[in-house]
Amino acid sequence: MTTEAYLEGIQKQFNYYKSLGDKTIKQLPDQKLFWQYNDQSNSIGIIVKHLWGNMKSRWTDFLTSDGEKEWRERDAEFESDIKTKEELMLKWEEGWQCLFEALKSINATNFDQPVYIRNVEHSITEAIYRQLAHYAYHIGQMVFIGKMIKSEEWQSLSIPKGKSASYNQERFSIPKHKAHYTDKLMDDNPKS
Repeated sequence: MTTEAYLEGIQKQFNYYKSLGDKTIKQLPDQKLFWQYNDQSNSIGIIVKHLWGNMKSRWTDFLTSDGEKEWRERDAEFESDIKTKEELMLKWEEGWQCLFEALKSINATNFDQPVYIRNVEHSITEAIYRQLAHYAYHIGQMVFIGKMIKSEEWQSLSIPKGKSASYNQERFSIPKHKAHYTDKLMDDNPKS
């Protein structure tokens, strides 16, 4: 696999997880974005703030500075001080923009250089996989919170319950071909 093919696939993966967060946020009334199950739980707003802080820290100057920036205030990311959907969406989009801009800076000439997170050396692929797993974990939490809030009104973000057979029938009706598995899932989502 070429560096370019790898980076294209990774961008699609990140776009897919972003789309799950986008669709979750879109389904919820504004005030429910700040709902917490209890004081020890995070709201979607808190999770977005944490993702924003992590993304800004990890991806700013990705190739040239440690991913844990001195200016990051991680503990403050878990304070519930975002009050509007507009503010939440600004942080959400700013974090993702930082990530996608950093991914664009990676190419065949710098792909083998090490990067550091909290003073620990990572290959670029290790650093990317670390963040992809971290974001998938938190976006899964956002989806779960959204499902709890919406209950029966939740619109599935994957194959709806009881629809696996029809989904598979549709997929297997198309001849074998080369594609990224998220392409069909992303058809109705804007690309970042």
